Amino acid sequence: MRLHLLCVGDRQPTWINQGFETYARRMPRECAMALAEVPSRHHGKAADVKRALEKEGERLVRLIPRGALVIALSIDGETWSTKQLAGQLEDWRRNYQNVALLIGGAEGLAPACLERAHRRWSLSALTLPHGLARIVVAEQLYRAWSVLSGHPYHRE
Repeated sequence: MRLHLLCVGDRQPTWINQGFETYARRMPRECAMALAEVPSRHHGKAADVKRALEKEGERLVRLIPRGALVIALSIDGETWSTKQLAGQLEDWRRNYQNVALLIGGAEGLAPACLERAHRRWSLSALTLPHGLARIVVAEQLYRAWSVLSGHPYHRE
C-alpha cells in the first residue's frame, strides 16, 4: 500500500519538510508514504479566495490515484485514537493499494475535495497550521504502523 499526502502549500519552512521526511523514511516499503503539493493561490487583499480555493481543489483531485481511498483532513471529521487509527491503517492495507490523505491550505479544503472523500478525519478540534498538520499526520501514521507491528515506538 502507498499513502499519498496531498497537500496545499508548496513553500513550507525547512523544519516542516524535515519533520515530514523523518516519519516518511521510517515507514516500511509495504506502507510507503509520499508527499505531493499544489501551490496555494491566496495572495493579497484583492485575491478571489473562492476561485483560488476551487483551483487548489481541482489540482488536489487530479493528484488522487485511480481507485484510491480518499480521506479528507477536516475539523468536522471523525476523531480516532491511536488504536483506532491503527485499525484504520490495517483495513487500508488489506483493502487498498493507495490511500490519499488530503490536507488543505489556509482556507481549508475545497468543496470538490470534501465531496470526493470517502471519509473525513479530524486531528483535533484545534485549528492547526496546514504545514504542521502534515507532520502530525505522518507521525500518527508511523505510530499506527508501530502499534500493528509491535514496534516499541508506541507506548501506552
